[in-house]
Amino acid sequence: MKNNGCHEAESCQCGAFWAICLLVSVRALQIFLSLATALFLPAVPVRGALSTGNTYSISFVDLDGQKLSTADGHVTIVVLTTSADREQARSVGDHVPDFCLGNPAYRMITVVHFIRPHLTLGRRMATAFIRHRVREATKRLQARYDALKISRDAKSDIFVAADFDGTIASQLGQSAEATDFCVFVFGQNGELLAQWQNVPSADELAAAVKKSD
Repeated sequence: MKNNGCHEAESCQCGAFWAICLLVSVRALQIFLSLATALFLPAVPVRGALSTGNTYSISFVDLDGQKLSTADGHVTIVVLTTSADREQARSVGDHVPDFCLGNPAYRMITVVHFIRPHLTLGRRMATAFIRHRVREATKRLQARYDALKISRDAKSDIFVAADFDGTIASQLGQSAEATDFCVFVFGQNGELLAQWQNVPSADELAAAVKKSD
């Protein structure tokens, strides 16, 4: 009886050992296959992300009720930002080439994306805050216009849209919960010429805009 008990115990131990070995082997095979897939198959773009070279007709309505589109004949710089990244958005504006300023063929649209839902009162307060920032941006742009002797009201060249429900962000390939800072350059017909997830340098932005020529 003792021998049988020992044999049964040894049998159980062996069975458990081989079960563990099999589990480890299967896991190792899964890891190997995953690595092989990553090494030998091309990367797949994130679902919903925009692809440079493709054409997109994305619609906006700015704070003044103006209807805008990335495919309405302008070269359009679109900045997707949150209220927390306003300094980055300001830097993009400062990097816009001088030859674009005051030229109706070029346009920059800033989309302020709100992650959390806002009720009517909250939206009004947020919109008032954005308008305050727009007034500050107008002063900065007007100073550049004056330095370049551009006789034009800078306010007419500033376009800002508030995205409270993620509608615009989704058109730009971002989820409603995304907080990524993104910059896009679209040609006259909506072709995506360049995109970044940071602030492009002045040279990078100028090179992208010139692709539309």
